[in-house]
Amino acid sequence: MKLPRSIESVDVGGRVILVRVDFNVPLEQGAVADDTRIRAALPTIRLLLEREAARIVLCSHLGRPDGVPVDSLSLRVVAEHVGELLGQGVAFAEPSAPLILLENLRFTPSETANDSAFAAALARGCDLYVNDAFGSAHRRHASTEGVTRLLPAYAGLLLRREIEELAALLDAPERPFVAVVGGAKVEDKLAVMRSLARRADTLLVGGKLAEELRLQDDFADIRAQTVLPTDVVAAESFAPDAPSEIAAPDCVPAGWVALDIGPRTQSRFCDVVKGARTVFWNGPMGVFEWARFAEGTKAIAAAVADCSGRTVVGGGDSARAVQELGLAGCITWISTGGGASLELLEGRRLPGIAAIPPA
Repeated sequence: MKLPRSIESVDVGGRVILVRVDFNVPLEQGAVADDTRIRAALPTIRLLLEREAARIVLCSHLGRPDGVPVDSLSLRVVAEHVGELLGQGVAFAEPSAPLILLENLRFTPSETANDSAFAAALARGCDLYVNDAFGSAHRRHASTEGVTRLLPAYAGLLLRREIEELAALLDAPERPFVAVVGGAKVEDKLAVMRSLARRADTLLVGGKLAEELRLQDDFADIRAQTVLPTDVVAAESFAPDAPSEIAAPDCVPAGWVALDIGPRTQSRFCDVVKGARTVFWNGPMGVFEWARFAEGTKAIAAAVADCSGRTVVGGGDSARAVQELGLAGCITWISTGGGASLELLEGRRLPGIAAIPPA
């Protein structure tokens, strides 16, 4: 896979740089609850500061305000947090400041519509564009694709690293290569599972995805590499305190639901992961946000951390699990983009990456 050209390759001194970052972070009680994505963008921002860019204009979306301003989704509190991490002021929506963060891009429908006038407004007064928002690179929006028609475009340090780490899974992974996929909505993940099954030695599938996959008629082409749960934690209802029991997937009582993988499956999956030389994991094994049904996800997180090979976690609940368990430092790479990482591994062209000329 060809890498896009890097912002490291151009002189930014005295220039105004528009930077698309991914500051789509969780907020709780008016504060940033998890700043992982913000910290991931800091190396690019610091690079531009050290190389004496005249002005840095940061832009991002936050949540899904559906094209209208929503006070609770303002990026003002994020600007304050970024300033604290950098140790210098970050102005909020003040065009003349040397380092600014614009208001939530999705407060207008023009962003997601890739409106050319909105892209021109973003680009106005800027000399170069940097995309460092891998989590939004699969979107053809004004801030990810539209502005590249108006400004010379480059990849930020994070975007380049994301591509390098994920492309290595497709090109020449050290074997055995084990992929672990969980979550729900088989229609959203069947394509990436097919892609991974062609490359991985073993594909471990858990969560609601495993249940749905058993019902798929077009599953035959990846059965040889796929391992499904042999036991699940079944609950009387979809509730955090519902009565539960261990059962075989085909022996779940009528009306009950499987909310986690069972202990035998946990043991089997973890043994396979620990023996791998390359691991990719995306998606929880159960309803991870409920403590009683989080054991499968926790077990996989610990096994990935214990693996002595190269390990990549593909964002979302998987990244949250390793972060909350204090295991992030044991993982080779934690992707900041869930959907983007899956689409890249499917072999799709991501608009935000394709719009940047190759190195």
